[in-house]
Amino acid sequence: MTSIMTKELDSAFLENGDDAERKYRAPALEKGLDILELLARNSSPMTTSQMAAALGRSVSELFRMVLALEYRGFITQMPDGRDGYMLTNKLFTLGISQGTAKTLLEVALPVMKELTRELGQSCHLVVPSGDQIVVVARLESPMDLGFSVRVGYRRRLIDTNSGALLYGFATPDVQAGWLPLLSATVDLERIERFLAKARKGVDQGYIQLASDFVDGVTDFCVPIIGVHGAAAVLIIPFIHIKSQAISTERVLERLLQASDKISQGLID
Repeated sequence: MTSIMTKELDSAFLENGDDAERKYRAPALEKGLDILELLARNSSPMTTSQMAAALGRSVSELFRMVLALEYRGFITQMPDGRDGYMLTNKLFTLGISQGTAKTLLEVALPVMKELTRELGQSCHLVVPSGDQIVVVARLESPMDLGFSVRVGYRRRLIDTNSGALLYGFATPDVQAGWLPLLSATVDLERIERFLAKARKGVDQGYIQLASDFVDGVTDFCVPIIGVHGAAAVLIIPFIHIKSQAISTERVLERLLQASDKISQGLID
């Protein structure tokens, strides 16, 4: 009986697409989701006026929704006094309660802790989210000095060394889905440079390049390989500390060993 009802519902949606779409729309929910997706795409905080302009809505339409999302803890005002809202980690926390992400963190965090303690450098774990990378775990350097970014930090795949590695080690169907998204906002030359970086990363098995965003930081990126290509990228944002004797060769060696250990833990 359930199967028959499901088929009938599917048929009704197909035959009466426009009517069904209007019947089952939830305008308030859609406005809230539009705001969350907009903030996720933008690395800078946005005011209600900026959100309204970007979404083609009025400020009055979004005002209550912004307050509701802030009250429920999904967005927050900037703590440094700047105007605008940004996403909190609440959506991320809800997401990692699911099996795959939770397993990744359970396997990766002990290895990352050991790595930071030995190398005296911070360590990040990033995963793909749409056409972006998002930091899902970090362990700060045990030293007095170190470089790290907050959990939940996002950037476009095409703007990051870790994004190039995720793309390079992705399956062909995932790459085919990403490429139009990445190509939508940049020119052909930029895409070609990104693809060349991704290919080189696959050939080497890692990416070691100066950060595009912070002077004095070198990104050491290695893939975490799951059943379906790269599940994540493990990163050490290396900074040279004069009191440390650790070499970049040792950093890369230990990072590759850590990546292999996490990858194996996901398969076992």
